[in-house]
Amino acid sequence: MKDFLFLYRADYKAAPAGSPEEMQNMMKKWMDWIGSIAAQNKLTDRGHPLGGEGKVLRPDNVVTDGPYTEIKELLGGYTIVKAESLDEAVSLAHGCPILEVGGNVEVRPINQM
Repeated sequence: MKDFLFLYRADYKAAPAGSPEEMQNMMKKWMDWIGSIAAQNKLTDRGHPLGGEGKVLRPDNVVTDGPYTEIKELLGGYTIVKAESLDEAVSLAHGCPILEVGGNVEVRPINQM
């Protein structure tokens, strides 16, 4: 089996914040979805949400603030799963709660060096 990275992207400006109950319900959906992958013994690292602040290092040691809030899609977090193929990894991504708020899951193979 190979490892695959799920990158979660969404337009966080368009997504409603929701009430505490709605946020708790969404968190339960995330935990249930991740739990279903773990139950298949295909979870390598459940990952974490990413903070909104950061820096970008560019050539010639130029450092800028980032990520940029004017960018529509922000990278919100990641998970690492194991699967036999890219298609199987994509199948595991189905049901991700970010899809319910208009976001997407980018599925990428992790190449071992």
